[in-house]
Amino acid sequence: MPQYGFFFDQSRCSGCRACTVACKNWNSLPPGPLKYLRIYEYEKGPFPNCRIHFQWIPCYHCEAPCCVSVCPCEALYKEEKYGAVLVDNEKCDGCRRCYDACPYGSLVFENDELGVKAEKCTMCIDRLDQGLKPVCVLSCSCRALDFDLLSHLAMRYGNKRDLEDMPESHIAKPAVIFKPHAAKRQLVTYNAERGLELMMKRDPLPAVYTSTSEIKEIPKGMIGRDKLVLKHGSGDDLMCYTRSDEG
Repeated sequence: MPQYGFFFDQSRCSGCRACTVACKNWNSLPPGPLKYLRIYEYEKGPFPNCRIHFQWIPCYHCEAPCCVSVCPCEALYKEEKYGAVLVDNEKCDGCRRCYDACPYGSLVFENDELGVKAEKCTMCIDRLDQGLKPVCVLSCSCRALDFDLLSHLAMRYGNKRDLEDMPESHIAKPAVIFKPHAAKRQLVTYNAERGLELMMKRDPLPAVYTSTSEIKEIPKGMIGRDKLVLKHGSGDDLMCYTRSDEG
């Protein structure tokens, strides 16, 4: 069976979410948590080593999909032309065992009601049959995405299948190649400790903190999104972690 897959260059992704908008539009999805493609944005580390992370999560159409093996209705299957994992909507009974099994939380639901049928990224198989690439790939202005036979992607970009904060690839063998963001480096030489001391004093205004160690150790809960959370207890929870709050 041929296995097509994706390439995601984390170093190029700016979190613009053009891919999620294009996916919603192409699949005529309503507003809300029914997202075949999700962009997660989260912050890690204290100053001066803080960093914003962006993670692109569709269905990775795994070579050994956990969702297929646990479905009691045999509603999930791997088609043979592209290796896409698809849902037979007529068979699905909404039990959500597939969601529990998927390490990426790639099965999505229109709401939280029991029995709502699972939906997911289809690899844009309707576009593939027309000789077109998935709409998310073509919508990315930063060229952070690509799509091809997985073997061709591996020859072009290497074969890195694991990424920081993501589930280990051996669990389901996702059909995706990753390029991680570059290691953080100091572009402008400065004394970070001295900078923190000057900020602390800020005469004649009152001190914001009394020791630089106070802002080097971030209390749990201070940052709203401080880790990658792929599995959600509700649609509101999913929206919280995937919504852009910059506007």
